[in-house]
Amino acid sequence: MAGRIRSTLPLFTKALRSDSLSAHRSALALADSQFSRNYAAATGQKEERVKVPLALFGGSGNYASALYIAAVRTNSVDKVETELLDLVEAIKRSPTFAQFTRDHSVPAKTRVKAIQEIAGGAKFSEITKNFLVVLAENGRLRNIDSIAKRFGDLTMAYKGEVKAIVTTVIALPPEEEKELKETLQDIIGRGKKVKVEQKIDPSILGGLVVEFGQKVFDMSIKTRARQMERFLREPANLGNL
Repeated sequence: MAGRIRSTLPLFTKALRSDSLSAHRSALALADSQFSRNYAAATGQKEERVKVPLALFGGSGNYASALYIAAVRTNSVDKVETELLDLVEAIKRSPTFAQFTRDHSVPAKTRVKAIQEIAGGAKFSEITKNFLVVLAENGRLRNIDSIAKRFGDLTMAYKGEVKAIVTTVIALPPEEEKELKETLQDIIGRGKKVKVEQKIDPSILGGLVVEFGQKVFDMSIKTRARQMERFLREPANLGNL
């Protein structure tokens, strides 16, 4: 799918350079769950109440929550998430595309036309295409990365998954990753599934840092060295000798 996105970038560039392009303006407007309600009305589907598994705040959180509701109603959560991540990856790989999403001077009609061409060429679902049009109209394409991350948080909660971010100096061997995952699974207990995400950070010097839920286990050499330094700087209590 990333290849299809790249193949549509010339169309995007053409749209970006033309201010006289006509574009169909979507009737969708996103305010709270307005996007979801409008989609249900447009498709003739009976609106069902969907509970958002996490309370997200801020603009990106509101957009992600509205998209999640629409995706759940159409049983397309996984597909929408994949499409968002593909788009984010395409933006990261294309400086021109990235600049386009951040440029407030690009007319709304041009933004909409470009994003319609890209989404159509990548064969995105109607949910994703309509959502991207809303972002383009509202000048929110610059927030697509954070929206995708918030949407990912919602999908993980929807699936009963808990993300564990493991930071090390080098990638963990498969055997050690499996052992760590099993340990975390025992801590979290049944009903939740651990999803490990590895991060590489040479600055921690060694050891590892594990973050999941609201917990942080810092077992890095860097932190231990700082603790040792603080201990050595403390004045000795000779009265106890």
